[in-house]
Amino acid sequence: MRQLLICGFAGLLLVGCDSSEEVATQSDAAAAVSAEGKNKAASDDAEAAKKAAPEPVRDTAAIQKGEAVFNENCAACHQPDAIGSPGIAPSLTNPELLAAASDEFLLGTIRDGRVDTGMPPFEHLGSEKIVAIVAFLRAHTDKPNRSKEIDAQPAAHGDPRLGKLWFDNICATCHGVNGNGYESGGTGTAIGKPGFLSKASDGFIRTTIKQGRSNTRMRGFNGSEALANLSDREIDDIIVYLRSLPQTQEEASNP
Repeated sequence: MRQLLICGFAGLLLVGCDSSEEVATQSDAAAAVSAEGKNKAASDDAEAAKKAAPEPVRDTAAIQKGEAVFNENCAACHQPDAIGSPGIAPSLTNPELLAAASDEFLLGTIRDGRVDTGMPPFEHLGSEKIVAIVAFLRAHTDKPNRSKEIDAQPAAHGDPRLGKLWFDNICATCHGVNGNGYESGGTGTAIGKPGFLSKASDGFIRTTIKQGRSNTRMRGFNGSEALANLSDREIDDIIVYLRSLPQTQEEASNP
């Protein structure tokens, strides 16, 4: 009797184990099917988004006109093909810049110039010629324009005192004290002046700090391989500090 009970109990254990293994196998199979379905759905979504994304418009006539206007008015500083010259004028055909900058940013910069810098306003050219210049610049890259996504990033929140610390130790070497740019002897542009800050979104500045710009002296500052691995909070500290500079400088000039 005792042996029968033991055998019966062992049989129950075996049945239980077989049942658990079967349930586990079924669960694993269901998970695999679910994962496969999610991966396929994600792949389908990505493919659909790719197909839906409009191709960059290439208006040949506008590009040719823009090149002629650029060569006549801009090439002296920005160099032929707008490759720029460190300490004189930045590259305008850098793919990261063109991917992050909206048409409004480029058009407004050309039209209004940058006050207190070597970039004069070109409003006298008229909107048609300025639009043609932008078409010429955009023809230098096939990267999609991500400006809407970048400009929609949240506003920066941080400590301007810490931002000044990061800026003075990392950014001022190129962009000069208080972001004065070339006039401070730096090789970087004036990013602490209203002419830039009034047109650049926090997302634009944040993306530029993180990614840098290839083929220029502006390197990325986020990630293990960056010149300095700044955290998101530290980058926002820098942005908040930059935003505070025009008011600080105005208060200093009007005690």
